[in-house]
Amino acid sequence: MTNPILVEVTRGGIVESRHHASYAVCSADGSLIAQAGDVSSPVFPRSAVKAFQALAMVEAGVADEFGFDDAEIALACASHGGEPAHIDTARSMLAKAGIAEEAYECGPHWPTHEDASHVLAAAGGEPKQVHNNCSGKHAGMLAFAKHLGVDLKGYTRPEHPVQKQVAAVMAELCDADVSAAPCGIDGCSVPTWALPLKAWALGFARFASGNGLSANKRDAAARIIAAVKAHPFMVAGTGRFCTELMEAVPRAFVKTGAEGVFCGAVPHAGLGIALKCDDGASRAAEKLMARLLIDFGGFDANERKVQEKFAATPVLNRANIETGVLRAISSP
Repeated sequence: MTNPILVEVTRGGIVESRHHASYAVCSADGSLIAQAGDVSSPVFPRSAVKAFQALAMVEAGVADEFGFDDAEIALACASHGGEPAHIDTARSMLAKAGIAEEAYECGPHWPTHEDASHVLAAAGGEPKQVHNNCSGKHAGMLAFAKHLGVDLKGYTRPEHPVQKQVAAVMAELCDADVSAAPCGIDGCSVPTWALPLKAWALGFARFASGNGLSANKRDAAARIIAAVKAHPFMVAGTGRFCTELMEAVPRAFVKTGAEGVFCGAVPHAGLGIALKCDDGASRAAEKLMARLLIDFGGFDANERKVQEKFAATPVLNRANIETGVLRAISSP
């Protein structure tokens, strides 16, 4: 199946580039509200499902045991830019759980936020694992391992009790046999399981609505949504799509993943959204997510107007001259 063209870039009055993509929009009862392209083949969600990984931790009582506040819960769902507030919050999580930074297994990299990276380099610093964009998630996983009373070492392995709990949460939310799903290694070394877009969309619909979930899991999901709503900066950072959209439209819950994946939840409508751009382009995935929220999210006129600014943005050159437009095409 060839997926449809859903995002395009114009220059000089013509279309210069096109992005093929697929998406699924699902209600909590499992109904596909809308779809385009292939929604049945397995897709690695990458970081788009960090909220599900955090859900296992929050539901188990880890956040309560170690006193994680809303900003720290939001950081557990983050692909952050490594700005000072992100690093301080990750270190706070580790300190509350009594865990050393050396326990991280995510690997170091320079902050993805350019200014933060320059400041670190100018001070003669070197990238550490806490600068990894996934360090908040890993702090939560390490705290989870300590809560379970198991060895912290190897917490990123599929057979570790923490990852088994994460897999169980994903299986329940997505109504899928995760044990039979393709399993890869994510950029931060944790397992990533591939499921169809329609399964990921169902998972986010249940996450958003609580439909079919136990009381504890429903409460934990609502707590995560509230934490992210209160602290969208923690989920990404300055100038980032996830943060800026959720700041502008607080009733939306969105999360990017690598390789052109994006997932979202619409709590007031009980909907879940999952999409994948064939070429792995984040720029296209962002525009398509904004368009799907507009078309199917049940937002009011003012919210839709704000989202239009995210669904189509000017392309600027180095002289700040508008050369074209990057835009999502209306859903087929």
